[in-house]
Amino acid sequence: MSPEDAKPEDATAEAAVPQADTPEQEQAAPADEQPTQAALDAAEAKAKEHWEAYLRASAELENVRRRAERDVANAHKFGLEKFASELLGVRDSLELGLQSAQAENASVETVREGMQLTLKQLASVMDKFGIAPVDPTGLPFDPEKHEAVAMVESEADPNTVVAVMQRGYVLNERLLRAAMVTVAKPPAASAN
Repeated sequence: MSPEDAKPEDATAEAAVPQADTPEQEQAAPADEQPTQAALDAAEAKAKEHWEAYLRASAELENVRRRAERDVANAHKFGLEKFASELLGVRDSLELGLQSAQAENASVETVREGMQLTLKQLASVMDKFGIAPVDPTGLPFDPEKHEAVAMVESEADPNTVVAVMQRGYVLNERLLRAAMVTVAKPPAASAN
């Protein structure tokens, strides 16, 4: 068979068959391939070091996970602490106002004045925490922000809020409660 007639498979088969080494090469190879005891000890020490580093990292990761779970639980549990402590002042004012209203010398004017101050204090706390009232009077009716309670004939544009029965509130631009409103409808045509 000529070299041109040789198939490519035959060439790969010949390359896969190892060539016989001389007896000197066979004896020298095992000594060179065997790691020395020092190299083996060094590799074992390195493996042990890596295993210990893995165990430390794994323990640290578990500690971080537990700490994060505890922090989230505390955030849920005590998330309203600042808001609640601010509301305590409003409650104190309401209790003092009730006591003064029950006194024999209480006048309507002093009770009204106390209520106004307490309302002002409550509004201040709400502003501090991003709670704002929604007053849509004169604005177009928006079903996402308003709850229509009634429709009344009005000179205002149709579907415009003409009266607010109960204010709505937003918390940092997110709706807490929709405003209860009365919406304008066009006046009925006269039957002449």
